[in-house]
Amino acid sequence: MTERTSKNQRDMFQGRIGYRFKDIHLLEEALTHSSATPSGHPHNERLEFLGDRVLGLVIADELLRRQPEAEEGSLARALNALVRKEACVVVAQQMDLGAMLVMDTAEDRAGGRKKKSLLGDACEALIAGIYLDGGFEAARTFILDKWSSQIESVGDVRPDAKTALQEWAHAALTVTPDYETTARDGPDHAPTFTVEVKAGTLAPTTGAGPSKRDAEQNAAEAMLRREGIWP
Repeated sequence: MTERTSKNQRDMFQGRIGYRFKDIHLLEEALTHSSATPSGHPHNERLEFLGDRVLGLVIADELLRRQPEAEEGSLARALNALVRKEACVVVAQQMDLGAMLVMDTAEDRAGGRKKKSLLGDACEALIAGIYLDGGFEAARTFILDKWSSQIESVGDVRPDAKTALQEWAHAALTVTPDYETTARDGPDHAPTFTVEVKAGTLAPTTGAGPSKRDAEQNAAEAMLRREGIWP
């Protein structure tokens, strides 16, 4: 069973995000998880794909404007920090996006409204919905407003764990870290991946997470901390 949001809820949410849709079906699609619809019916995965690209373009353009003297490597690290799922989750939580998600009862009972992977995906889908409904400037205005505090503080963000491990391994060991998925547990709607990372002759470390990307980051962070690279 799936519970849809009411018109009043959608109106309040649009006021909260600072954008009102001309085509309300785009908002509904952006908020609909794949568990809520039969196969072949609209849900937010396709919009997520587009929203990720729109977010990347807007943030990259803004970084170039703000940091005219920055080198490519610094810009790339800042971009990665601002477009990764964790950054989208922060914005989703500020908008209380989880309360608006449409999902089946099983996913809801499994804590789907608080799952970072679902919140990040829905935030990207919402960006795509705004882009398709109002054009690039509408999406840009939304992103720069909701990401403003993160953009201001991006200079304090260190490289993500995989990037940091690769840079250190190249410099100190002249090797490239190798990642291998060793396990996948849990149901399809809430999987847990376990990944092992190796770097030269160092003992491998493992990490787990709701996606392969999260598990790889956690495995890399475990190695960085064990080797004393990260405190």
